[in-house]
Amino acid sequence: MSIANIPQHRALLVMTSHGQLGDSGRATGYTVSEAADAWRVFAAAGWRTDITTVRGGRPPEDGFGDPSDPGQAAWARDPVIRAKLDSAPAFLHTDPTGCDVVYFVGGHGSMWDFPGKVPLSRLAAHVYERGGVVASVCHGASALTSLRLSDGSLLVANRRIAAFTDAEERAIGLDGVVPFLLQSRLEDLGAEVLAAGNGEYQVTTDGRLITGQNPASAAAVAEEAIAAVVG
Repeated sequence: MSIANIPQHRALLVMTSHGQLGDSGRATGYTVSEAADAWRVFAAAGWRTDITTVRGGRPPEDGFGDPSDPGQAAWARDPVIRAKLDSAPAFLHTDPTGCDVVYFVGGHGSMWDFPGKVPLSRLAAHVYERGGVVASVCHGASALTSLRLSDGSLLVANRRIAAFTDAEERAIGLDGVVPFLLQSRLEDLGAEVLAAGNGEYQVTTDGRLITGQNPASAAAVAEEAIAAVVG
């Protein structure tokens, strides 16, 4: 097989379409650094990276963690990324065929519109059950609270994972705003949540389920996901 005929690895970034932070009157959406850092890692590895959102179209932003960060600045000005964000298909119209990694981007918006989406669960299960990786960072793990495989079992049951912790939610004063506490919900579903300190790096790999605790973990989640695919 010639190099030109080798299939390109593909990652799919899944983003929220929810832009309101409960009844707080504040805006939310996806966390820019969690998408930008992962995109940079996949791009450096030569992967094709696509974007899908819950309702389709540009996802609302949960703000720049550091506006001076070159990765986030590059994400904001890259015309290819801007075009993909503007024309992002809804996950209902996204074909997972050939996808090696489905990566759930965090941001508080995901807490409202990732859980309970059966077609989204099926998309991720399709990738996982064909040998691919399911990955998430921070609040992106909210998608895992309802992600069932074709046999009906929860992917997170009896698995070790990382996600935004209850302590981190309380520290930013949003424990009474979010619809549920993510760490607690995941533990109730049988997951073992491995928690580092507030804001500290934490990435957990349990087979082909790769998860990160917070924005500081996003790049490493993508790196681990690539390693799980290519060895």
